[in-house]
Amino acid sequence: MTFGTFFLPGPTEVRPAVLRAMTRPMMPHRSIEFEEMFASLQSGLREVFGTDRPVYICTSSATGLMEAGVRYAPKGDILALVNGAFSGRFAAIAIACGRNVDRYEVAWGEAHDPAVLREYLGRKSYAAITVVHSETSTGVLNDVHAINRVAHEFNVRCLIDSVSGIGGAELRFDASEFDYVLTGSQKALALPPGLAFGAASGDFLASGGDAPAIGVYFDLGEFEEYARKNQAPNTPALSLYYALERQLRDIVTEGMEARWSRHRKLAQLTHDWAGEMRGKHGVDLSILAPAASRSPTVTTIVLPPGLTSDMVVSKVLQLGFTVGTGYGKLKASTMRIGHMGDHTVRGVTRCLAACSEALLALNAARAAH
Repeated sequence: MTFGTFFLPGPTEVRPAVLRAMTRPMMPHRSIEFEEMFASLQSGLREVFGTDRPVYICTSSATGLMEAGVRYAPKGDILALVNGAFSGRFAAIAIACGRNVDRYEVAWGEAHDPAVLREYLGRKSYAAITVVHSETSTGVLNDVHAINRVAHEFNVRCLIDSVSGIGGAELRFDASEFDYVLTGSQKALALPPGLAFGAASGDFLASGGDAPAIGVYFDLGEFEEYARKNQAPNTPALSLYYALERQLRDIVTEGMEARWSRHRKLAQLTHDWAGEMRGKHGVDLSILAPAASRSPTVTTIVLPPGLTSDMVVSKVLQLGFTVGTGYGKLKASTMRIGHMGDHTVRGVTRCLAACSEALLALNAARAAH
């Protein structure tokens, strides 16, 4: 496989230079050398998150920091904003952590309305809400900035899953006065799976002092304490830290504004392609997410009747490119293209050309029958 052929909505393709960085020798993680590297990582991650706060580096999937946020949230009920598989999973994690959870649920493919959220919060007292920034199952981008403002009107903490957002979708932690945001390494940051990153406001940390059953491994207070010493609270996945160090250099060089802009261009290219397939070639494709709420990192495409995602993905793979099936209840009826990380216009164009060839061939075969 050559770079520029892997377009899953996660894990994302990782550049060879980043993979090679993982082969460096080990070092003691309680050494000055490690602390110097950790400080360097903090500098880059703070730019990615748009914060002056410490950014936690957790050796786990993003699920770990989802649980951490729930465990650290103040006592009280939680309102889960659900519009897809991963926002539903956030709700399930809160329940598994012993919280009483209500749901503000909309159809898969829709975004949450801050005005409706205000109605929910006006009817009942909640300690926190959970929301997904970029819902990877549907390609919907929630306006977490507006949602966060509404939550704060009611003194409610806002826990944001930006797993397929950060690094590709604009987010400024400090400027937006967010409480808690988490992400994973394997999406728009274009790293191997295995690390999670999070930031918490001082107010959020203070409000979690009486939270029940915080636990040990995912104690945000301990992450904060150790990050301020440029240390990891427990044994880190050192080879992944090396990959992170290498990748952050290039992310900082590109700049976040340019990175966000590039992702918007890749998304628009994909949207235009779907429209062209329908209007010019008669292949009945549509984009699940409404135009005003589309993620810049992943597009979920509704397939024509008679075509399944397995058929399309298999055909595209024969042409040398990997794209994703749908997810959850949309698995068979949709396909997903992950245009995130280090992908380029040229690479996405080549991928879409392969998708066109596959869809036209399958459409012709279906029509012949």
